Amino acid sequence: MKAYTIQRYSKKNTLQFAEMPEPILKENDVLVEVHAAGVNLLDSKIRNGEFKLILPYKFPLILGHDVAGVVVKIGSGVQKFKEGDKVYARPADYRIGTFAELIAIDETDVAIKPRNLTMEEAASIPLVGLTAWQTLVEKANIQKGQKVLIQAGSGGVGSFAIQLAKHLGATVATTTSESNFELVKSLGADIVIDYRKDDFETILKDYDLVLHSQDVKTLEKSLRILKPGGKLISISGPPDTDFAAEITSNWFIKTIINLLSLGVRKKAKKQKVIFQFLFMRAQGNQLNEITKMIESGIIRPVVDKVFPFEKVNEAMAYVESGRSKGKVVVKVK
Repeated sequence: MKAYTIQRYSKKNTLQFAEMPEPILKENDVLVEVHAAGVNLLDSKIRNGEFKLILPYKFPLILGHDVAGVVVKIGSGVQKFKEGDKVYARPADYRIGTFAELIAIDETDVAIKPRNLTMEEAASIPLVGLTAWQTLVEKANIQKGQKVLIQAGSGGVGSFAIQLAKHLGATVATTTSESNFELVKSLGADIVIDYRKDDFETILKDYDLVLHSQDVKTLEKSLRILKPGGKLISISGPPDTDFAAEITSNWFIKTIINLLSLGVRKKAKKQKVIFQFLFMRAQGNQLNEITKMIESGIIRPVVDKVFPFEKVNEAMAYVESGRSKGKVVVKVK
């Protein structure tokens, strides 16, 4: 099968077009013919080696964390899916590889594609949708009337999280550039702050939750807008003690991870707020819940550009530029 691979971690190298063997199907796997694949900053970060201590991949490695496609074969133990099903998924860590013609995925990580979405639209959803769900629903348990700041509201995660937080009944503030004001307002944002002109710390106060996706300086400012007992959940680091306990690394790596967030945890404690790190995980059942919201019109995909399969590297570069509004997708079939 045709795929895009890397042979080693490098910030300079581009993905290489290659012929790769078809995936080996395990008992509980579905083999998916890839029609479209979402492109995420996570792909660039893995290529660059930023996660090599906690996610030590083997090479050659096929990148890609979002998929929409058709089931063409099932393992002997599969019960939820059949050949011909149109599905979407965020494959589990160590089983990524959607920049390819085929991918094998455990059936527990797969969901039926929303009927009202194209393959390209569906491929834009899994990683950002699960990130927003696991932040707002699973970790924060957002309730009606609470106040939420979602940073970078016009980005992939932000554009989904605004819609979900609004559906949960929260008052939603977000940061973005002035050119994206209409977009984030159309998604449900109540308070929109131009990060180039205004300091959100002087505008927002007593928030219940911050979904943090930016740098350390922004993180520290975000801690200060929370009310006592409020939460900051970061998807951009630093990893915390719970994450260190979850991963299957040795004690030395876990000690390093604990130290990385020590300063932030101390500042959070001083502010009487809670800091948590989220490294989203694959979860088919949560995708099923997201499907219901999409099919009922509560949440809509925000797709900026669709690139052809032969332009995966251009799609990666566009995502890395930070200019995308919503998600970037590669059309494979």
